[in-house]
Amino acid sequence: MRKLKIAMLAPVEEQVPPKKYGGTELVVYNLTENLVKLGHDVTLLATGDSHTSAKLIPIFPHSIRSLPVARNMEVRSDLRLMGVGRVLQYLKKNKFDLVHNHIGCFFLPFVKCINEPVVTTFHGFLKNPNDFEIYKYFTDFNYVSISMNQRQSAKIRLNFISNVYNGIEVEKFHFFPEPQNYFAFLARVSPEKGALEAIDIAKKAGVNLILAGKVDSVDEKYFKQKIRPHIDDKQIKFIGEIGHKKKVQLLGNAKALLAPIQWEEPFGLYFIEAMLCGTPVIANKRGSVSEIIIDGKTGFIVENIKEAVARIKDIEKINRLDCSNHVKNNFSAEKMTQEYLKSYKKILEKNVKKKIE
Repeated sequence: MRKLKIAMLAPVEEQVPPKKYGGTELVVYNLTENLVKLGHDVTLLATGDSHTSAKLIPIFPHSIRSLPVARNMEVRSDLRLMGVGRVLQYLKKNKFDLVHNHIGCFFLPFVKCINEPVVTTFHGFLKNPNDFEIYKYFTDFNYVSISMNQRQSAKIRLNFISNVYNGIEVEKFHFFPEPQNYFAFLARVSPEKGALEAIDIAKKAGVNLILAGKVDSVDEKYFKQKIRPHIDDKQIKFIGEIGHKKKVQLLGNAKALLAPIQWEEPFGLYFIEAMLCGTPVIANKRGSVSEIIIDGKTGFIVENIKEAVARIKDIEKINRLDCSNHVKNNFSAEKMTQEYLKSYKKILEKNVKKKIE
């Protein structure tokens, strides 16, 4: 495939790559870096505190989550919209072969303001009623899902050109053959991620649990009322939001990752991060779980808390090397990048055909 000139649009919530929390930003980073390695000319439109081998165009000087005013979710939404305006100004002044949109529905109303073909990767949940009001007007645009289950959450038929699973840089993790005596929870500390359910599982199974993750302003009440009362720093510990090195240690040394999700998880980078370290995952059968975890081989897929508690007793039956190899073979950044290049080719060929017609 010829070398492409690509504009990569990243969210402005976090820097690229994120210092701590930020799944979408990490995927954007992994994709961008691998495209540059392959010789493609990539321009990353992101926050100014981002780090990349590509050309960086700063949309804001710093990630907007670091701004005090962004604790107000309405203000944060307004800042995102301002960011889209700045992105559009730049795109109208510069030429690209293709624009890859990772900022979601905010950019869709302006796609026809530029001449380049655009592909939008979904990184979230498609049942958000506010997002739906936008997507329903742009069903024929080019979309990529990050799991097949994610498509099922849409209420309308969208033009999915491909499904590309998220990928991680496998060399940035290492294998842990012998775990320590605890289980881990790593996610936003929120109702949909199942933090309270993870605590319930640990208590009923009589095992130690270490929870890590950020607490958004919208989840502070949930944390104070539902989670904090259970933290005793003995059986149940909370270590807050952590960076990459601490994350690898937390996941790799755990007997298993507990992920009793309460929503239709579109992908779940923390699933593959845990497995790459050799740590099996015990997760509820929702969202993308069945596409990522092999039940009985790389973890256990359960229906409820009772099943999760029962499976904890079987966790040593899982071969930790199988977990790591599963991710290396299926969810590497290199594989993700190759799949996106196939998607780009499909879009560009369709675009040429349209011009001829």
